[in-house]
Amino acid sequence: MTLPAGWTARRPRLDDVPALLAVVHAADTFALGHPDFDAEDVHAALTAPFFDPARDSWLVTDPDGRVVGWTLVDNPTGVGREFVEVYVDPERAEAVRAALLDRMLDRVAERAAERGLPALTARAAAFAPESRWAAELTTAGFTRVKRYVRMSRSLADLPAEPPPPPGVTVRPLRAGDDTDLRLFHRIFDTAFRDTPDYEPVGFDGWREQLPGSARRWDEWFVAEVDGEPAGALQSSDQALEQDMGWVRTLSVLPGHRRRGVGAALLRRAFAVYAAKGRAHAGLGVDLANPTTPVTLYRSVGLRERRWTDMYERSVPAAGV
Repeated sequence: MTLPAGWTARRPRLDDVPALLAVVHAADTFALGHPDFDAEDVHAALTAPFFDPARDSWLVTDPDGRVVGWTLVDNPTGVGREFVEVYVDPERAEAVRAALLDRMLDRVAERAAERGLPALTARAAAFAPESRWAAELTTAGFTRVKRYVRMSRSLADLPAEPPPPPGVTVRPLRAGDDTDLRLFHRIFDTAFRDTPDYEPVGFDGWREQLPGSARRWDEWFVAEVDGEPAGALQSSDQALEQDMGWVRTLSVLPGHRRRGVGAALLRRAFAVYAAKGRAHAGLGVDLANPTTPVTLYRSVGLRERRWTDMYERSVPAAGV
């Protein structure tokens, strides 16, 4: 990796979390308009499975010794695609971002060789304001493959929760009940099997990956149709700083779709968020999802607010 004179790169440590968080906040504020990470997220990234900070990450300091860049490879399942994150302070370090990207692609090539694969697919995301980053990705051989949309609605004008359709019931997850959590995972795993990008993870791995902020169990719900499991909704705290309840995943089993199950789950979640005094509800949606959930989301008052593009390229294994 070639950096300008006076700039340095080293591997991050856990005691770098505050400095790394400052970089992520600067990057997120430019891209999103507000911070979208907390210290727990940074710590989780540095201690994630299938990630070695001594090999899969770099920290960059400017000539003043200030941490202004951080990059890492994220692959929580250890299989499938490698997600490349490159965070820089946009006011101080945009000039070194392309060099960081090149180094991370070299690392993806090494990871492919270590896994005995001829190549790995690398992905990276670009938000609407990040036109320079999108151009750097294109120059590095990436192609845009899909778009994600963030949707939200105000809870100030939330109507009273209507009764669910006949036969449909919605209940909270039974906190501390391992059997109920396994049921939740089974619904989630089955429902997402027909989504092209889904990478299945067993129950133990899935539970281990849940950040602490995702475990607000009273905001997780299970839906049943005539007493049979039909759907599930998982919330997280990732948007609390924006005074927003956040739907992390919404899962409806194929045999129960188009029967009002998803809408009933969303309306229950919105009612709980509102009862806790939150001003908004939100979620993210993959526009390539074959179940076309945007129509459902609009029906419960959610509207598109911003988009994120996903870029992808194949990285041959080192030595190939």
